[in-house]
Amino acid sequence: MYKDLVIKAEESMVKSINFLKESLASIRAGKANPKLVDKIQVSYYGTMTPLNQIANISVPEPRAIMIQPWDASALKDIEKAILTSDLGINPNNDGKIIRLMIPVLTEERRKELLKVVKKEIENAKIAVRNIRRETNEEVKKLEKQSEITKDDLKRSEEEMQNVTDKYISIIDDIYKEKEKEILEV
Repeated sequence: MYKDLVIKAEESMVKSINFLKESLASIRAGKANPKLVDKIQVSYYGTMTPLNQIANISVPEPRAIMIQPWDASALKDIEKAILTSDLGINPNNDGKIIRLMIPVLTEERRKELLKVVKKEIENAKIAVRNIRRETNEEVKKLEKQSEITKDDLKRSEEEMQNVTDKYISIIDDIYKEKEKEILEV
């Protein structure tokens, strides 16, 4: 019975890891990545629309993102959305496509980005630990209701700790990768 709760907790931890990966992908690390513009919303005919739904986004070279809208009349709106976003990159509009040139990161900017990454990493670890705590509480309730034995409770807590350690380790590995990517010159 408690095994179902452990499995459910592990599924939630996987979701936390996936969310972490998505949020880290939008943090620029000196290289062009189409995910950098994923969160940009464009006012397209009065409706806020994700950029990737109204334009083709590609990376023709390591430090450039090319945005080619399917409707040329959206160019100005896309340019405006990029300028008002937190990207900090000025778009180059040639009338058909928009190019974003990713500048080389300064040492100071790299340190700022690492702080943001560390915050995201810590949030993911907190989420994983909260899942462990909530699952342990549910298992304790089962034991109080005599649905499982004290031995099952002990086994469940050990399994949850092992699962938690596994996902915390995965999060640490993700941090090391992102740190290496940001510090790479």
